[in-house]
Order: sequence, then C-alpha cells, then structure tokens
Amino acid sequence: MAHYKTEQADWLIVYLKYLLFVFNFFFWVGGAAVLAVGVWTLVEKSGYLSVLASSTFAASAYILIFAGALVMVTGFLGFGAILREQRGCLSTYFCLLLVIFLVELVAGILAHVYYQRLSDELKQHLNRTLSENYGQPGATEITASVDRLQQDFKCCGSNSSADWQHSTYILSREAEGRRVPDSCCKTVVTRCGQRAHPSNIYKVEGGCITKLEQFLADHLLLMGAVGIGVACLQICGMVLTCCLHRRLQRYFY
Repeated sequence: MAHYKTEQADWLIVYLKYLLFVFNFFFWVGGAAVLAVGVWTLVEKSGYLSVLASSTFAASAYILIFAGALVMVTGFLGFGAILREQRGCLSTYFCLLLVIFLVELVAGILAHVYYQRLSDELKQHLNRTLSENYGQPGATEITASVDRLQQDFKCCGSNSSADWQHSTYILSREAEGRRVPDSCCKTVVTRCGQRAHPSNIYKVEGGCITKLEQFLADHLLLMGAVGIGVACLQICGMVLTCCLHRRLQRYFY
C-alpha cells in the first residue's frame, strides 16, 4: 500500500512538473511580448510623447519593459527550479511571480486612469502647444512632434486648420506668410503652408485630437490586453507552483 502511494506521488510530481514546464514556456513568451510592446511604444511612438501633458503614458511603457524583462529572467529561474525540484527555488519563483503580478497591476491602473482623462488632457494641452509652443526657440522637440503628428495622421490643427490662426508662430515673421505649418500640406514643400485650400492641406473632421485620442486609446488597449494575458498565466503559475511545492514537501517529509 505504501509502495502504491509512493508511485502515485511520483506520478503526480512528474505530471505537475511537465504542466509547470509548459506553463513556464508560455509565460516566458508572454514576457517577451510584454517587453516588445513596451520597447515598441517608446521607440516607434516616442515622437508623440512631447505633445502629452503628463508622463503617464510613457511611465506605463517603462513599467511594461521592466515587467517583461523580469518575466524573462523569472522564466529562466523557473526552468531551473522545475528541473532541480528544489523547494527553495520554487519559493523564490513564486515570490517573483507575485512581484511581477503587482507591477503589472500598477501598470494597468495607470493605463486605466490615463484613459479616463485622455480626452480632456489632449484638448487642453494640444491647443496650448499649437498656439504657444510650436516654432518657438527652445521648443524644437515639441515642433518636431507636432509636425510628425500632422503628417502621420494626415490632420491639421487640434480641432481644425483654423486653430493655427491664433498660433504665435503663424502670427510671427518666421512664418513668412504661412497660414498653417508646412506639415499640414498633403505634399510638403517649403512654404506650402501659405495656401490653406482643402486641395493643398489636410481638412479632417475633428482635427488631430480625434486621431491622436483614438491612437492612444487603441495603444492602451493593446498594452492592457497583453498585461491581462500575462497576469492570467501568472495566476495559473502561482497555483501550480504551490501544488508542486506542497507535493514535494509531503514526498520528502
């Protein structure tokens, strides 16, 4: 009877090990995905960050990068803990899973809070950026961000091209008679912004605010979906780790 129980315990431990091993593989892949999304956000979309009033969007991306890197390191530790069957390594693995879960929870809360106030922030800050900061000395980064924004989203002005009429840059001599910046033009050439006809510049309903708001909302949704997916894997991993830890404790003691 004791021999049967020992064989049954062996079988359960092997089963849990393989199950945890498969989970850990997908967990590691999920970590790589989280890291990739965070890096992509900062590298490919960093040009838009200068027109945002707060750093919450960038902070969420940095947290994702940190969490993704920690997930990948934890994944390697998990493989070692599973193969060695050491309860100490499994305990460390469980604690790291818990830390990562809390980090992703913070990132998710930041993303949710930012999403709730996204529209108001864009309306207030983008209007002020266009009218006061664009084309001014010391605001080269902001000017480049607005130019890229208008070209990428094929828009002109925060709500419409008429917003540029009150811009400090357009009213200055540096504008050289431009009615809108050259980045509003469908085909950008020097001083093309002097002609504000719909055939020459982008006339988009809702302006750049609508386009940027939709872009950020979609991006936050992607970040949230990836984070939730990895978090679900973590919950499964913590349950499996606890089961294997308890089974090893009973087996050896």
